[in-house]
Amino acid sequence: MYEITTDVLIVGTGPAGSASAALLSTYGIDNLVINQYRWLANTPRAHITNLRTMEVLRDLGQQVEQEAYLHATDQDLMGGTVFCESLTGEEIGRVPSWGLHPLSRAERQLSSPTKMNDLPQTFMEPLLFKTACARGTEARMSTEYLSHTQTGDGVITLCRDRLSGEEFTVRSKYLIGADGGNSKVAKDAALPFEGQMGVRGSMNIWFRADLSEFVAHRPAVLYPIMQPGAEVGGIGMGLIRMVRPWHEWLIVWGYDINEPAPVVDEAKATTIARQLVGKPDLEIELLGANTWTVNNMYATRMQAGRVFCMGDATHRHPPSGGLGSNTSIQDAFNLAWKLAAVIKGHAGEALLDTYTAERAPIARQVVTRANQSIAEFAPLYSALGIDKSNDAEVLQANMHARSASTEAAEKQREAIREALAFKRYELDAHGVEMNQRYQSSAAVTDGQAEPTFTRDRELYYHATTWPGARLPHAWISDSRGRPHSTLDLAGHGRFVLFTGLGGEAWVEAASRVGEELGLKVDVHVIGPRQPYADHTGDWARVREISDSGCVLTRPDHHVAWRSLTLPNDPAAELRRVLAQVLSR
Repeated sequence: MYEITTDVLIVGTGPAGSASAALLSTYGIDNLVINQYRWLANTPRAHITNLRTMEVLRDLGQQVEQEAYLHATDQDLMGGTVFCESLTGEEIGRVPSWGLHPLSRAERQLSSPTKMNDLPQTFMEPLLFKTACARGTEARMSTEYLSHTQTGDGVITLCRDRLSGEEFTVRSKYLIGADGGNSKVAKDAALPFEGQMGVRGSMNIWFRADLSEFVAHRPAVLYPIMQPGAEVGGIGMGLIRMVRPWHEWLIVWGYDINEPAPVVDEAKATTIARQLVGKPDLEIELLGANTWTVNNMYATRMQAGRVFCMGDATHRHPPSGGLGSNTSIQDAFNLAWKLAAVIKGHAGEALLDTYTAERAPIARQVVTRANQSIAEFAPLYSALGIDKSNDAEVLQANMHARSASTEAAEKQREAIREALAFKRYELDAHGVEMNQRYQSSAAVTDGQAEPTFTRDRELYYHATTWPGARLPHAWISDSRGRPHSTLDLAGHGRFVLFTGLGGEAWVEAASRVGEELGLKVDVHVIGPRQPYADHTGDWARVREISDSGCVLTRPDHHVAWRSLTLPNDPAAELRRVLAQVLSR
């Protein structure tokens, strides 16, 4: 048996694992990532890519961000979710989704320099994995995690080479478990969970067929199908998801979790596709079919000593709202800079405890939200009358009643409109995606009260520089007039301090304190005749400090601390804050 030594061992090459590897390598930290399979993502399971995740890719570099856009389906084609009886059948209604509505799009454009898109995991995962390997990550495929043992100064992990059958150990300072919803790392680390696994059954049918004539004029990612009496049974609620426009698709349909999982061969898949598309002679190229379970479980603690878990290993939920891979990549963005700071000696190990403090509430939020989104179909079922019988003919008659010229039908149509509008909480929840505010020792508020949400916190993003919140995006100009986002000036593995004219003393304070602590703190003085100017006034409107105050950001763009004005001894204040944030 032989042994490999590295700083961080990462188990799993999915969005969380590959993002962790890419970030750690970018920060100069040795890491090894293993994957028990010989392939990366072989199904397009995760796909919705929100603004916050694109900001992480942007932080990894313009090339990474632009390659994501190159392979992604553009926001304009993500469209309004189309509810219908089949793709050729009657349309029931639409929900403007993912920033399609002009007001929602404006909110998103104001909140981020990035764009929403649809990037299947078959493209996202190789992009992150390739970035990691290009920057120094060691990667081993067909390598299985078996167990781990923690020591006083590290973790010894037992692995197996599945090609040769040979076992070997990896000695690392830290271990990351990004090994999916049945995480063995999380189990071995005895992480505590709340919730339940396997609450519902679901099947996927992945296929190719040119459906342009039915959908190109009404582009969307999701086409929920309401078809009582369809081959797959149930109340007739399913989904046709666009994978690549308009020739690659995924049908999702539920099954009774208390019954054996259905077997879907090419003949059955073709029958189901023909029914849901509404084309009796449709021919498909079956790419794959599988069954899976809907889960409702999250970790209340995401670490145990030197072992950290993330992604589906810690938040296990249905794909509703497209939160899964986004949350996974953001888990990595939170943890990677902290591991780098501790390994480089810039921070004490207590900094790592803030990972659970900051990300476990997010895990709970997204699991709750995703499962709640499923429950929020109930008003639509009720309005359509498809929850009132087991007889397919009765259910179809109830649905068709909405087209009558009667008072009852008018009320039914109103109820359908209200039920569809409520689905915005699943399909256009900008606040869920962007309003993450951390509360831990790595965000120093100095008693400043958290600002209240003046609008629905799940639907709308609320920009603030309150410590713990993500730095607000604003466009500022360099000396040649070229635009830069405030987020572009932050991040990249560094602490960054923003101030204005009158706050020049922060420059010397950051230099002195940074030298004392052995880390570099960048400073940007924003104002006329400075390297960056706020010509539009957008930064002044969101910064919530005076010109002489400061906003200190962490490498993950979140605000570590702010000073409303220039204190008498800025160096002393900055020293105090960084010592707390870094657990020095």
